[in-house]
Amino acid sequence: MGQITVTRPSQHALEELGVRNWETWTCDVSTFDWHYDQKETCYVLEGAVTVTVGQDKVDIKAGDLAIFPAGMDCTWTVTSPIKRHYKFG
Repeated sequence: MGQITVTRPSQHALEELGVRNWETWTCDVSTFDWHYDQKETCYVLEGAVTVTVGQDKVDIKAGDLAIFPAGMDCTWTVTSPIKRHYKFG
């Protein structure tokens, strides 16, 4: 099982990925546990979240592209209402 990968992609890279065609998910400030059955890629449009995996914390905010590996268990702490595009697989 890998770790979370976070990058700051260019608009060109986002267009190549087709991010605007992905599903959209929103969430208010909250904390919850999550398990990834399959790989997920997401692009954060608004807000911020801290994802905790074991002892490691990863901050993800607007403008970040994050990849979550299949099989990962984590805790999401949404610190600012979040809006993001996402796709599985």
